[in-house]
Amino acid sequence: MQNTNSYESPFCTRYASKEMQYVFSADKKFTTWRKLWVALARAEMKLGLPITEEQVKELEANVDNIDYDAAAQREKEVRHDVMAHVYTYGLACPNAKGIIHLGATSCYVGDNTDIIVMRDAMQIILKKMVTVISQLSDFAEKYKDMPALAYTHLQPAQLTTVGKRATLWINELLMDLDELEYRIKGLKLLGSKGTTGTQASFMELFDGDTDKIKSLERMIAEEMGFEDVVPVSGQTYSRKIDSQIIATLGGIAQTAMKFANDMRILQNFKEMEEPFEAHQIGSSAMPYKRNPMRCERICALARYLMIDTLNPSFTAGTQWLERTLDDSANKRISVAEGFLACDAILNIMINVTSGLVVYDKVIHARIMKELPFMASENIMMSAVKKGGDRQELHEKLRTYAMQAGKMVKEEGLENDLIERVLADPSFGLERDEIESILKPENFTGRSSEQVTEFIENCVKPVLKRYPEYSHESAEINV
Repeated sequence: MQNTNSYESPFCTRYASKEMQYVFSADKKFTTWRKLWVALARAEMKLGLPITEEQVKELEANVDNIDYDAAAQREKEVRHDVMAHVYTYGLACPNAKGIIHLGATSCYVGDNTDIIVMRDAMQIILKKMVTVISQLSDFAEKYKDMPALAYTHLQPAQLTTVGKRATLWINELLMDLDELEYRIKGLKLLGSKGTTGTQASFMELFDGDTDKIKSLERMIAEEMGFEDVVPVSGQTYSRKIDSQIIATLGGIAQTAMKFANDMRILQNFKEMEEPFEAHQIGSSAMPYKRNPMRCERICALARYLMIDTLNPSFTAGTQWLERTLDDSANKRISVAEGFLACDAILNIMINVTSGLVVYDKVIHARIMKELPFMASENIMMSAVKKGGDRQELHEKLRTYAMQAGKMVKEEGLENDLIERVLADPSFGLERDEIESILKPENFTGRSSEQVTEFIENCVKPVLKRYPEYSHESAEINV
């Protein structure tokens, strides 16, 4: 049941998936803290500190046994969340309470958990991106031969195909996916660096044995699923990591907004539509309306995410010396909501791209209103081949095109350029000859071939890497 008495984030009630919400939940955070404490204790035990197997097993057995009320009460008293949870963990593990957090500082659990959370969140983003790419790839393949007006400056230019236009959306998604994969691959755990990054406390614990200190970090990283830890740090991992990752999400938002804005334009042209459900209401006042509400929502959330990229940027730039705490309050909002926004955007994109509607007759009719202008050079060359004077015909076509354009714009009439050409004997062309020229498929260049090559060379290798993600589904709440 929805809480109606206090503020709830729309990311939770309307937009983000339960899967992504869990990654940023308290349960995920604090169980990960405990897993990190287990990993620390196990590694310290193996490296010779006075920690027993029984103590490690007790810690492991109580990872999920969190008394949140006790932790909250303790935090009120000590004003320190990590120490409140050390205390609460100790209540559940009386035999091991004395070795919990041994040698560590708060950022050992806080920062390492943040890295783990972002890694898991990026995996969710990745699989949803692959789904969108897969669905748009199917769409591009299906419509690779269907001619459509192409635009520059939002003015009719030449022709493309419906499928070729879709490859432009996919191409930007592939650019974002490359960036996301790079961020995932390069992500390193903070490790156990100590209060100012010098590992002084571990030098004390291990009597100056640097090999054991380095082994400790490797063992923790391996247990938490990482290949490496950052080479150097202050108390925290560099906040540039947050900035780079949220910037990557911001890039996805840019791509999504481009796609959604294109769809909104095409829906206005009545050429394409996002899915419209049987009982969906487009307007409370106008029953006939079919608003592109999903794509509008993509644009709204994308705008939020693109602006959110500034938060980690400023945080990274204001970390004094080995650290300051002005990152914490901002970071816990901006990073979480950046991921929740990106998740919501991709959920909607999965929904939209799974059911794109194409109105081929409208597309053809719009082409035929513009094609006589675009075909004027072809018409002229055909007339020249039959003996016409190129310079004379060029001037006549220019004049007729201006006259026809004026009729369309000022009189609201149909484009009659072809009728003007047929009525002029200097062109020497019959109707069937001109109609043979006015075939839209003759004006799409290599569009169809480009789609085939792009899918084969660029898309399929990605789908082959992630076969399990090609057909994910996503539910949107409203």
